[in-house]
Amino acid sequence: MSIFGSDALKGKKIAIVATDGFEQSELEKPKKYLEGEGAETHVISLKSGSIKGWDEKDWGSKVDVDKVIGDVKVADYDALVLPGGQMNPDVLRTEAAVVSFVGEFVRSGKPVAAICHGPWTLIEADTVRGKKMTSWPSLKTDIKNAGGHWVDESVVVDGNLITSRNPQDLPNFNEKIKEALTAK
Repeated sequence: MSIFGSDALKGKKIAIVATDGFEQSELEKPKKYLEGEGAETHVISLKSGSIKGWDEKDWGSKVDVDKVIGDVKVADYDALVLPGGQMNPDVLRTEAAVVSFVGEFVRSGKPVAAICHGPWTLIEADTVRGKKMTSWPSLKTDIKNAGGHWVDESVVVDGNLITSRNPQDLPNFNEKIKEALTAK
């Protein structure tokens, strides 16, 4: 336990699926928060090594990749986090292994948290039909066309889906992930 967190999530493993172009704060802040609460996080990507973030208006820092998508199973994790950024989810939603993993995760009933453009991968996995959710505003029509109900709120929880709009919503987003993991 750190002086800045707790052990509320001790023993929980969180998958964070991302690739180059992820929004820096939307990966790093949930990762830091969840680890501060005692969780173990794994950054999962399409390739080993590292991936490069996008920090608002330019390239950001690199983040080390812990595992590649082909080597992970939903059964190994307690929750899934999908950071946004425009490039990251646009690439991820074209990768069959990612779409399959995300779809299986949603169907497992475990918490799945997506922020900003992250819901694009949820849409591709056909998991938003009938769900109330939020996102970056430009995804409103995509979510509606996929059968979801889009709302402009800081964070929305519908079943096991947790969605949020942008980096300013991260404190609420992080808290809802924690709540979902400690609800049982």
